[in-house]
Amino acid sequence: MFEHRSERLLPRREFAFRQLRHAVIAAVLIAGGWLVGIAGYMGFENMSFVDAVLNAAMILGGMGPVGELRTTGGKLFASFYAVFSGVGFIGATGILFAPVFHRFLHKFHLEADDQFRPKPRPPVSGGD
Repeated sequence: MFEHRSERLLPRREFAFRQLRHAVIAAVLIAGGWLVGIAGYMGFENMSFVDAVLNAAMILGGMGPVGELRTTGGKLFASFYAVFSGVGFIGATGILFAPVFHRFLHKFHLEADDQFRPKPRPPVSGGD
Protein backbone atom coordinates (compact mmCIF):
# COMPACT_ATOMS: atom_id res chain seq x y z
CA MET A 1 0.00 0.00 0.00
CA PHE A 2 2.83 2.37 0.84
CA GLU A 3 6.04 2.83 -1.09
CA HIS A 4 9.03 0.64 -0.27
CA ARG A 5 11.98 2.19 1.53
CA SER A 6 14.10 1.86 -1.62
CA GLU A 7 11.64 4.07 -3.51
CA ARG A 8 11.64 7.86 -3.50
CA LEU A 9 9.71 9.84 -0.90
CA LEU A 10 6.15 10.57 -2.00
CA PRO A 11 5.64 14.19 -3.13
CA ARG A 12 3.72 16.38 -0.66
CA ARG A 13 0.65 16.69 -2.87
CA GLU A 14 0.30 12.91 -3.21
CA PHE A 15 0.97 12.51 0.51
CA ALA A 16 -1.80 15.03 1.28
CA PHE A 17 -4.25 12.99 -0.82
CA ARG A 18 -3.13 9.80 0.95
CA GLN A 19 -3.65 11.47 4.33
CA LEU A 20 -7.08 12.74 3.26
CA ARG A 21 -8.07 9.25 2.11
CA HIS A 22 -7.05 7.78 5.48
CA ALA A 23 -8.90 10.56 7.34
CA VAL A 24 -12.07 9.76 5.40
CA ILE A 25 -11.74 6.04 6.19
CA ALA A 26 -11.25 6.81 9.90
CA ALA A 27 -14.22 9.20 9.89
CA VAL A 28 -16.43 6.59 8.22
CA LEU A 29 -15.45 4.02 10.85
CA ILE A 30 -16.22 6.42 13.68
CA ALA A 31 -19.51 7.51 12.10
CA GLY A 32 -20.48 3.87 11.51
CA GLY A 33 -19.74 3.03 15.12
CA TRP A 34 -21.75 6.01 16.25
CA LEU A 35 -24.72 4.90 14.16
CA VAL A 36 -24.51 1.39 15.65
CA GLY A 37 -24.62 2.95 19.12
CA ILE A 38 -27.56 5.18 18.27
CA ALA A 39 -29.52 2.26 16.86
CA GLY A 40 -28.67 0.08 19.84
CA TYR A 41 -29.75 2.63 22.43
CA MET A 42 -32.94 3.37 20.54
CA GLY A 43 -33.71 -0.33 20.12
CA PHE A 44 -32.69 -1.76 23.49
CA GLU A 45 -33.48 1.17 25.79
CA ASN A 46 -36.24 2.90 23.80
CA MET A 47 -34.35 6.19 24.10
CA SER A 48 -35.28 9.19 22.02
CA PHE A 49 -33.00 9.97 19.10
CA VAL A 50 -31.30 12.83 20.91
CA ASP A 51 -30.66 10.77 24.06
CA ALA A 52 -29.35 7.87 21.97
CA VAL A 53 -27.02 10.21 20.07
CA LEU A 54 -25.70 11.63 23.33
CA ASN A 55 -25.16 8.25 25.00
CA ALA A 56 -23.50 6.75 21.92
CA ALA A 57 -21.22 9.77 21.55
CA MET A 58 -20.22 9.69 25.19
CA ILE A 59 -19.34 6.00 25.12
CA LEU A 60 -17.58 6.33 21.77
CA GLY A 61 -15.55 9.19 23.19
CA GLY A 62 -14.65 7.20 26.29
CA MET A 63 -16.68 9.23 28.80
CA GLY A 64 -19.35 6.66 29.68
CA PRO A 65 -23.13 6.64 29.40
CA VAL A 66 -25.21 9.63 30.41
CA GLY A 67 -28.63 8.11 30.94
CA GLU A 68 -29.49 5.28 33.31
CA LEU A 69 -29.84 1.89 31.63
CA ARG A 70 -32.98 0.05 32.73
CA THR A 71 -33.18 -3.12 30.64
CA THR A 72 -30.92 -6.17 30.67
CA GLY A 73 -30.61 -5.97 26.88
CA GLY A 74 -29.61 -2.33 27.12
CA LYS A 75 -26.97 -3.06 29.74
CA LEU A 76 -25.52 -5.92 27.70
CA PHE A 77 -25.55 -3.77 24.57
CA ALA A 78 -23.79 -0.94 26.40
CA SER A 79 -21.14 -3.36 27.64
CA PHE A 80 -20.35 -4.71 24.19
CA TYR A 81 -20.63 -1.28 22.62
CA ALA A 82 -18.11 0.16 25.09
CA VAL A 83 -15.55 -2.54 24.24
CA PHE A 84 -16.25 -2.14 20.51
CA SER A 85 -15.90 1.63 20.81
CA GLY A 86 -12.54 1.43 22.55
CA VAL A 87 -11.07 -0.92 19.98
CA GLY A 88 -12.69 0.98 17.11
CA PHE A 89 -11.35 4.30 18.34
CA ILE A 90 -7.82 2.92 18.62
CA GLY A 91 -8.14 1.38 15.15
CA ALA A 92 -9.39 4.63 13.62
CA THR A 93 -6.52 6.51 15.25
CA GLY A 94 -4.06 4.02 13.77
CA ILE A 95 -5.59 4.43 10.32
CA LEU A 96 -5.42 8.20 10.63
CA PHE A 97 -1.77 8.36 11.72
CA ALA A 98 -0.37 5.47 9.63
CA PRO A 99 0.63 7.68 6.65
CA VAL A 100 2.38 10.20 8.91
CA PHE A 101 4.27 7.48 10.76
CA HIS A 102 5.22 5.77 7.50
CA ARG A 103 6.47 9.02 5.99
CA PHE A 104 8.59 9.71 9.07
CA LEU A 105 10.15 6.24 8.94
CA HIS A 106 10.59 6.42 5.16
CA LYS A 107 12.40 9.76 5.40
CA PHE A 108 14.51 8.45 8.28
CA HIS A 109 15.56 5.41 6.21
CA LEU A 110 16.40 7.54 3.19
CA GLU A 111 18.61 9.80 5.31
CA ALA A 112 20.23 6.82 7.05
CA ASP A 113 20.92 5.12 3.71
CA ASP A 114 22.58 8.29 2.39
CA GLN A 115 24.68 8.64 5.54
CA PHE A 116 26.04 5.09 5.45
CA ARG A 117 26.35 4.72 1.68
CA PRO A 118 30.04 4.45 0.71
CA LYS A 119 31.41 7.57 -0.94
CA PRO A 120 32.82 7.10 -4.43
CA ARG A 121 36.61 7.05 -4.54
CA PRO A 122 38.38 9.74 -6.51
CA PRO A 123 40.03 8.50 -9.69
CA VAL A 124 43.63 7.43 -9.28
CA SER A 125 46.04 9.19 -11.61
CA GLY A 126 48.59 6.91 -13.23
CA GLY A 127 51.69 9.11 -12.80
CA ASP A 128 54.54 6.80 -13.85
